[in-house]
Amino acid sequence: MSQHNPHILHVGLDVAKSSLQLHLAGHFHLLANDAKGHAQLLKLLRVHPNAHVVCEATGGYEQPPVRVLQAADIPVSIVEAGRVRYFARAQGQRAKTDPIDAAVLSEYGATFQPVVTAPASPQQQQLAGLAQRRRQLIQMLAMERNHAEHYTEVFRLRQTRQLRKTLEKQIEQCDAALAALIAQDTELAHKADRLQAIPGVGPVVAATMLAEMPELGKLTTQTAAALAGVAPYNRDSGSQNGIRRINGGRGAVRCALYMATLSAVRHDRILKEFYLRLLAAGKKPLVAMTACMRKLVILMNRLLKNNDFQLAN
Repeated sequence: MSQHNPHILHVGLDVAKSSLQLHLAGHFHLLANDAKGHAQLLKLLRVHPNAHVVCEATGGYEQPPVRVLQAADIPVSIVEAGRVRYFARAQGQRAKTDPIDAAVLSEYGATFQPVVTAPASPQQQQLAGLAQRRRQLIQMLAMERNHAEHYTEVFRLRQTRQLRKTLEKQIEQCDAALAALIAQDTELAHKADRLQAIPGVGPVVAATMLAEMPELGKLTTQTAAALAGVAPYNRDSGSQNGIRRINGGRGAVRCALYMATLSAVRHDRILKEFYLRLLAAGKKPLVAMTACMRKLVILMNRLLKNNDFQLAN
């Protein structure tokens, strides 16, 4: 949360696949989520030079208008949808429409003064797009494998083999494209090399971390763990101490960390000893694994933040 500034006009922008609902200075504007609508959005906002747009992450639909706003040097913050929803409920607002959501975003911005979302470089945008495509292919392959368990007829078995082969080939193509893109960028290549120096972190995990968590190397320890979704939160009340649980964060990052940690607890002496120590103390395997994932993302953040920092042997 940034320092409170009463001179900033926070503007709510509710984004849908084909439409934009703008709440600007108490007025609502319905625009199309296309080039024409984006031009109208800029025209409306230029009347208010102190405007700061607030929108939610909506699975990628927010990216085109956000890029247009950033190119026009209009401050924009992409905020977590769950936080905005809790904010609305805390005010007794249970109804949900596009105009209501846009107004709530305006008030959320005025109340919490969210930091401006930094624009991603063209390389970072390409990297994120490739990582997203690879994730989609992995999900499709997993679904097809699950479906194939119930096939008995020759026709469906033949088709599923062909489809799985195609998906596997496309995943390999994504891996090659990710590696090529990282190799072309000096900064990304350096970061990938630093991450791959960690036992258990291979090219795919490194690429996923750089694509899905571009802030890595610029975060505090607590923020790195929270963004990765491996920060434990207390659930205590009075004399009752509940089980701490992780919540939120970026699912793709957490999955990549899990795969890397599975390998690291076998091959990295320090992480293996830490994992076994937690098990010996009575922690459940999943709890111990999550603690190791948290250590791993903190280590990644430290490696990228400080080039002089070296891994212990």
